Amino acid sequence: MALSATTTLPHAVDSVAAVLVNEDFQRHTSELVGGTLESFAVTGDVAGAFSTTSVRTLPTTRLPEIARKFVGESLTVTQVENWDAPSADGSRQSNISLKIAGAPVDVSAVQRLVAEGGSTRIDLEGNVTSSVPFLGGKIAAAAEPMVAKALNLQSQQAQAWLESH
Repeated sequence: MALSATTTLPHAVDSVAAVLVNEDFQRHTSELVGGTLESFAVTGDVAGAFSTTSVRTLPTTRLPEIARKFVGESLTVTQVENWDAPSADGSRQSNISLKIAGAPVDVSAVQRLVAEGGSTRIDLEGNVTSSVPFLGGKIAAAAEPMVAKALNLQSQQAQAWLESH
């Protein structure tokens, strides 16, 4: 299933990128949905190419009952983001991979932070797949709206974070 979202924030790319790789911000967004940020690590210098790895435990209360029976009361989600160095205009791109422990779902996405004057357009495109024979499409279709909401929440919360910090 395809993921696609666009949001524009009235802040410069470097400010938006700094929020997205801030451990306190990652903890905030995890707790906002009733989860816990178990760990967060940045590898490399954020001024150039770098990567982040976050591990979250998230409740499954919003999943359909059939899915909750399969995965239990919570999910452990590992998100790896590989960021490219900024382009000449400051725009950035990250390749995102999500793995959900105990669930046959994989997410891969590309997030672009595009400089537009003093604003940043966040473009996100990706795919949710499942390796389960016969049911994989249904599992991916059920997971896609939840993943899309989570990734969109991060963009929306970045706006609020920038305005309050």
